[in-house]
Amino acid sequence: MPVKSSNNTTANRFARAGYNTIVKRNSVFLTTIFVSAFAMEMAFDSISDRIWDNINKGRQWKDIAHKYE
Repeated sequence: MPVKSSNNTTANRFARAGYNTIVKRNSVFLTTIFVSAFAMEMAFDSISDRIWDNINKGRQWKDIAHKYE
């Protein structure tokens, strides 16, 4: 037997708001995708650079340049 769901649930309201705000117009949807991809790329690059710098601390030119200048 199918479960009746109310159209006024909180999740349904958020889904409708998201659809009406982002997905309904193709230009807004594509802009959202490109901006999100750019932001995720910047975040990934920053995090991976910090991890690389922590692993290689003291062995990079920026860490030892003062000895040779």
